[in-house]
Amino acid sequence: MRKWGLLAAALGLTLAACGGSTTTTADGGGDDTAPAAGGSRLDVVKDRGQLICGVDGGIPGFSFVDESGTYSGLDVDVCKAVAAAVLGDAEAVEYRRLDSTERFTALSGGEVDMLSRNTTWTISRDSSVGLEFAPTTFFDGQGMMVKTASGITSLEDFAGKAICVETGTTTELNLTDQMRQLGVDFEPVVFQDADAAYAAYAEGRCEGMTSDKSQLVARRSTLPNPEENILLEVTMSKEPLGPVTVNNDSTWFDVVKWTTFGLMQAEEFGITSENVATFEGTENPDIARFLGAEGTLGTDMGLPNDFMVQVITQVGNYGEIFERNLGADSQFELERGQNALWTEGGLMYSPPFR
Repeated sequence: MRKWGLLAAALGLTLAACGGSTTTTADGGGDDTAPAAGGSRLDVVKDRGQLICGVDGGIPGFSFVDESGTYSGLDVDVCKAVAAAVLGDAEAVEYRRLDSTERFTALSGGEVDMLSRNTTWTISRDSSVGLEFAPTTFFDGQGMMVKTASGITSLEDFAGKAICVETGTTTELNLTDQMRQLGVDFEPVVFQDADAAYAAYAEGRCEGMTSDKSQLVARRSTLPNPEENILLEVTMSKEPLGPVTVNNDSTWFDVVKWTTFGLMQAEEFGITSENVATFEGTENPDIARFLGAEGTLGTDMGLPNDFMVQVITQVGNYGEIFERNLGADSQFELERGQNALWTEGGLMYSPPFR
């Protein structure tokens, strides 16, 4: 994997891993937001005919909304994959922009069906906060961005200096822990959302900006002079990012979980959006089950048996999603590294579809 510092120089990427922005509010309440007693969110989404997905909306490569209102990015494509699996239509998604402090409340309150919003999997969120984490879709780590002219080369250089950070995130907690361990007395400058934090950094109100490395690289490209900013050669944490649902709805969680695993398994099988049709009539029993030609894996979850055919056809496999949003086909040109398949030395791994 390329070093993140070099990536930053060349490119111009919880509580949460990062980011936050303005919330887009839609009508809530009623039968379209909460399942009936004993029911599942899966039934709500089917009846509504639309998936409501909580995203950031301000991180290029992950979830970003352009001037025309079009959403794109790896996190957005995960939302689309779930919509394709459940509804047969990857475009049947309403996106809700949520900042880091409101996302969990929106999820637990039923305002959104799921989060696909660069959220870090931690033990407290998985237990006391009451969340269920689907498979990790991007393995990341926390970094630090500084202006090249600052002369800062290490965390120790921040003694007496200010660091911008988004509040209500694991990023804020990790920063405090790291600086305490190093014995560095710094000034945290906290913000409710990422837009304000990066604006303050660009204005020089703090000497450093900390977040997930992936977000720093992505956000760096939006700064007035991207080439004047670099990422330090430091990793402060483990940040496994992925989609999230609420506890106590295993039916819905299974759908989100296995759709996400399916993106990885499709890549491992070599099934892409361009060649999926050629696998019709395959004699490989594993692929036949995966695509719904044999068995009842889909219907057992309450989905069409060919749900992964819809997902792959409309959204692609994990490799396709990565490359167009973050990899060789994007402005970032990130190498896969630990986000490669396990067969290629990475961490992406799906349990068997059988």
